[in-house]
Amino acid sequence: MSASSAFSDDKGGSSNVGEPEYGHDPASGGIFSSDYKRHDDLKEMLDSNKDSLKLEAMKRIVAMIARGKNASELFPAVVKNVACKNIEVKKLVYVYLVRYAEEQQDLALLSISTFQRGLKDPNQLIRASALRVLSSIRVTIIVPIMMLAIKEAASDMSPYVRKTAAHAIPKLYSLDPEQKDQLIEVIEKLLADKTTLVAGSVVMAFEEVCPERIDLIHKNYRKLCNLLIDVEEWGQVVIINMLTRYARTQFLNPNINESLLEEGGEKAFYGSEEDEEAKEENTEASTVAKRKPYVMDPDHRLLLRNTKPLLQSRNAAVVMAVAQLYFHLAPKAEVGVIAKALVRLMRSHSEVQYVVLQNVATMTIKRRGMFEPYLKSFYIRSTDPTQIKVLKLEVLTNLANETNISTILREFQTYIKSMDKDFVAATIQAIGRCATNIGEVRDTCLNGLVQLLSNRDELVVAESVVVIKKLLQMQPEQHSEIIKHMAKLTDNIQVPMARASILWLIGEYCEHVPKIAPDVLRKMAKTFTNEEDIVKLQIINLAAKLYLTNSKQTKLLTQYVLNLAKYDQNYDIRDRARFIRQLIVPMDKGGALNKYAKKLFLALKPAPVLESPFKDRDHFQLGSLSHLLNAKAGGYQELPDWPEVAPDPSVRNVEVKDSVPEWTKCSSRDKRKDKKVEKPFYSDSEGESGPTESADSGSDSVSGSESSSSSEDSGSGSETEDSEDDSDSDEEEEEEKKGRKKIVQRKMKTSASESAASEESGNEVKMQQKPKMGNRSKSDEESESESSESESDSEQESESETDVKTKKKVSASNPPSKQTKKTTVEKKEMSLLDLDDFESTTSHQVTPVNNVLSNSLVTDLEGLSLTDTMIPSATIASPSSVKMYELLHRIKGEGLAVEYCFSRQPFSFDKNMLAVQIQFSNNTTSEVKNLHVEEPKLQSGMRMKEFPEIDVLPPSGSATVVMGIDFCDSTQAANFQLCTHTRKFFVSIQPPVGELMTPIFMTENEFKKEQGKLMGMNEITEKLVLGEICQNDHAIVQRVTSAANISRVPCGSDKECRFAGKTVTSGSLVLVTVLTKEEGAAQLTINCEKMVIGTMLVKDILQALTQ
Repeated sequence: MSASSAFSDDKGGSSNVGEPEYGHDPASGGIFSSDYKRHDDLKEMLDSNKDSLKLEAMKRIVAMIARGKNASELFPAVVKNVACKNIEVKKLVYVYLVRYAEEQQDLALLSISTFQRGLKDPNQLIRASALRVLSSIRVTIIVPIMMLAIKEAASDMSPYVRKTAAHAIPKLYSLDPEQKDQLIEVIEKLLADKTTLVAGSVVMAFEEVCPERIDLIHKNYRKLCNLLIDVEEWGQVVIINMLTRYARTQFLNPNINESLLEEGGEKAFYGSEEDEEAKEENTEASTVAKRKPYVMDPDHRLLLRNTKPLLQSRNAAVVMAVAQLYFHLAPKAEVGVIAKALVRLMRSHSEVQYVVLQNVATMTIKRRGMFEPYLKSFYIRSTDPTQIKVLKLEVLTNLANETNISTILREFQTYIKSMDKDFVAATIQAIGRCATNIGEVRDTCLNGLVQLLSNRDELVVAESVVVIKKLLQMQPEQHSEIIKHMAKLTDNIQVPMARASILWLIGEYCEHVPKIAPDVLRKMAKTFTNEEDIVKLQIINLAAKLYLTNSKQTKLLTQYVLNLAKYDQNYDIRDRARFIRQLIVPMDKGGALNKYAKKLFLALKPAPVLESPFKDRDHFQLGSLSHLLNAKAGGYQELPDWPEVAPDPSVRNVEVKDSVPEWTKCSSRDKRKDKKVEKPFYSDSEGESGPTESADSGSDSVSGSESSSSSEDSGSGSETEDSEDDSDSDEEEEEEKKGRKKIVQRKMKTSASESAASEESGNEVKMQQKPKMGNRSKSDEESESESSESESDSEQESESETDVKTKKKVSASNPPSKQTKKTTVEKKEMSLLDLDDFESTTSHQVTPVNNVLSNSLVTDLEGLSLTDTMIPSATIASPSSVKMYELLHRIKGEGLAVEYCFSRQPFSFDKNMLAVQIQFSNNTTSEVKNLHVEEPKLQSGMRMKEFPEIDVLPPSGSATVVMGIDFCDSTQAANFQLCTHTRKFFVSIQPPVGELMTPIFMTENEFKKEQGKLMGMNEITEKLVLGEICQNDHAIVQRVTSAANISRVPCGSDKECRFAGKTVTSGSLVLVTVLTKEEGAAQLTINCEKMVIGTMLVKDILQALTQ
């Protein structure tokens, strides 16, 4: 039979689930005889010359594996196709080989040269699959080849291949632990990787191979904290658990002062018997009080702040990981935020509930107040499984206090009526624990339990007896009636534990019931031989106690019981009988302990303390398997104790080496060097500025407080030089301001001709040549430092380049000299020419950068006293230049119409927020009052700065306000309520992807350099045919800049248009290239670190250019 006929015969049949696997001919007896013809059709298809047959065969084989069927017999036929040129077939072959390479090691070794060639394949998926197969062959001979492959993959340009390299490290380590040192070098290299795809995998490899090498984390700590929000969910869990252990070794206990005060108070209390000790304790307490206040390390605060948004994650494991991090690391005042997130998880599957409740039960012992507001969330549902019910009971019992005990007891009364007997027994124990812990309700609980003694269910009665016995030990004198009542139950109760508890009570407090006790012993003696062992032991104890207190009535009964016990089958009972006989019955020869018998048997016994089984579990890390099992599991890493003295925080500082482009080399190099020397001073003082200030700066950059302090450094440096420059006279400053106002007015004009533009540039250069230029350089320098601060989130290279720009601006603000004047003039001319290259004479949209410059100048002129009620004039864009979107239709808004647009201006209150301009129109005949925003519902990480309330909007009137929204580099909508004095309207603002970015200046060389770094998966290329309107450069520039807030980059080629921008929140670079070809064809290339943004932006720009 040919391959094609085999394929057509078998295509439909063999893929059905549950059908027996036989050769293509059912009549051949393949079901019962040996399987020598099994899978013949698949083998023929794999040997075929047609790729389509091979692909179909591989799809069916992989489907068999997915259904759990054994396909190992096909290994020789499959492995031959590993060199197939068809990429789809090759991918599926690698999937098969990963599954069976470990079982068929000899055959896999024959193809090892093919796998090595696969490591050089241009397709990243093939390279990764080849490495995965290679690391699945568990043969020590190929360890050097695996090590070489891992090292090469760790340097691969594709983050996916680097991630696979990180996965291969633990496999190689388990195969040959002697390779640990070399693997640590690879881990150290991969830890420095900036992509979120690699971070989780390499930390997992670190935890498997060298968790003790905490020094590898120092330099990458801040980067991991900042990347955490974008890492995949399981990577987040691994990183958070690792950072929890790291923080316990590097930071001080935030609750240190509280714990010391508590210890000091206890010592003073217990040491108050002797005067000298009391004095010593008082001095200790006073030293504790004088201890300097705790200041949280900025890096500690960075970790807490960056993990907090993950409490809203959809993955329960991530939420649990953040919860345990806060429980182990956060100050007591801040731990409460995790309670709401954990309560949310209790709406999940029962398996998730079980793990969460285990951890909540441990937390409620130490920090009960955290969960008290959510008491009702722990009420038990009838549909809950037993183990969930018992855990919820545990939590309710831990949360019980004087204020809520009545509510909890009412709940418990309902639970006792349940049909689930184990749950009822647990409820009765919980009532007992509540009675023990809260003295005010002890009598109430005891009476309730006594009422349960008349219950029809024997198990309920038995459990009540056991709990009552423990409660009665606290106040036996007051409850002799209850003991008498329980003595009567011995005839009915058959549960051994309950009978034993009653007998122990009667024996222990026989003096309170002198008439009933002998009668109970008489009845028990009758049934002694039929009782369970635990009951027999208590009968012997009862007999001994009554012999010592009432020997007249019970002497013969005691001898009878002891004789029965002497010949019992259980040796424990025989031994107990002999021991007690020697102790209580006086003998002529010995009996030295006889006179102490009463003290031994009837000594006062302490009341039992009913404790939670979760009391001592918190020494295990919460959320771990060890905590769940309450036993140390294999591979568990102990949670370190807090250090007494904080280790040196400077180990986490990262040195950023500045790469200086050629165009920045100017005569003021020496002054730039002086600036570099100043940096460490400011970055060192940063750590002393307090927890909140330095922590806020730390979250905005990869290097934590460093990069922000460097930007503060540049700002403060320019201010000091300004003060030196401006010390001559105030008149020249006023002239300077007038000159700058003229420049602003000229820049705001859009209908100027080219000759006017050249005059403007000439005047501007003259203005720059004036000796007083402090304020101008200050505003430029501040905007540059802001851009460098936001860019440093994603790329350290881009950070270094913006730092160079900052230094260039700073050099321009130094005291005037001939060289600096010349440099400034040249620089200004260059930037003006760059602007002219792509400045439109008719449209505002083409020159968003121009608007940014004018904004910084206008705000500088107006001063920095921007209040909530004042809107910067540069922030409000003209309606004609931007696209307006409808926020509220006038019909739905009952006459109030609201539109919004993205003004593409920096938001003055927060550089990470988009400025959203909102225009209100009142189409009614009455006033609209108190227009404001309420209840913003934002996705994780998003923030909103509401516009100031509009008191009155007159009839037929309109008003324009600006609000700021941080969309966190996503196109998810920001939902909120727009409220007037009478109504509330639910509205949402959703940004187009092009509005999530801000333009940046770049030279052609810089553009090419950054584009080279963003290749592989970070590059998206699409071919298109330009629309009729977009046949010239001017039209292309206009269309691209209207679709995205990016600026044009100067380019030497006529057929190429380049644009650059960065995302507002993270500062990730976005590079756009439009290459025009013949007959209206073109190629669009987008390089962006955030692949989702790149993909969405391609669609928008394609649509704009093809219309």
